Formats: sequence, C-alpha cells, structure tokens
Amino acid sequence: MTVDMNEFWVFGYGSLMWNPGFEFEERQPAHLFGFRRSLCVRSWVHRGTEERPGLVLGLDYGGSCRGVAFRIAPENRDAVVDYLRERELVTHVYKERTLSAMLGGGRRVTTLAYIIDRAHQQYAGSLSIDEAASTVSAAVGKSGRNIDYVRNTLAHLREMGIRDHWLEHVGRAADDLHARLPA
Repeated sequence: MTVDMNEFWVFGYGSLMWNPGFEFEERQPAHLFGFRRSLCVRSWVHRGTEERPGLVLGLDYGGSCRGVAFRIAPENRDAVVDYLRERELVTHVYKERTLSAMLGGGRRVTTLAYIIDRAHQQYAGSLSIDEAASTVSAAVGKSGRNIDYVRNTLAHLREMGIRDHWLEHVGRAADDLHARLPA
C-alpha cells in the first residue's frame, strides 16, 4: 500500500469522531497502529476543572486504535489545522503528530493526530475502572458533564461497530455511581 502525501487527513478517536467541528470532504473508518484510545487525560477545561478534573481520551502508546479519518480539502487545510490547534492544544497535554493510518479499504494515508504527552501534569496514566468511573461520574467542565462525553463516545463507537471493552466498563460503572449522586 502506498501513502498519498498530497492528501490531508485528520484522525479522530474520541469526540472528533462525533463532533469534528470542521468541514471535510470524506469520512472513512481508519485504524492507527502503535497507539491506543485511553481515558488518560485529566480535563481541566472541557470536562472538568483544576479543582475537580474530569477524564477525556488521549492516544497513548501501545496497541492500536480504530477510529475515523477525515479528508480535508486542500483549501481548508490551514483553517482546519488552526481550529484543531485551538481545540486540542488548550493546555498542551497533546502533541501534534503525523501518523500513518489504514483506511477501511486497506489504503494507507498520513493523518494529523494528537497523542498524549506522558510528561504533562494532566496525564493520568493507566487508571482502574473504579478510579476512572469515580472521576467521570461527577466531573463537569465548560463543555458539559464528563459522563455525557463518555456516553457519547461509547454510542458513536457502537454505531461504528467498534468495541472498547475497558471504556464500556468505565461507562457502566460511572452510570451506576452517577445514579447515586444527590440531585
């Protein structure tokens, strides 16, 4: 398989899959190798606060990740990159990288992706299901409740036929804990 360097693709593995926020010409299922989807970022802005951080997804080293690749029109490239930098690099917990991904049909493309910076203070590392669920069930940030972020992500993963067993367990446990919170 060859990589077409003239095309510009963006890889989404979390909220970008269901809320890209930019124009695209094509959307394809994509598989990224060497990184996995992980609820490993303490969110101080969108899904929590510094006092009560939430958790959002990051691409962490190891494994592989099924997600979505968006092909961007050449004339929109700069605007999309600017938008993504503003969205993803708020606290610089992510690093911008170009990574090879395989589209659903087996074609390899170069994608723009945002991976976790393990040295950043917001990196949560590998959490247990209970630790993650406890955080997710109660955190709220400027973009809403953390539990809604996890629910939306899981719903869209299901729509795409993608199973993320660990995230599914966290979602169920967070729902159970959230149901017990005072109204």
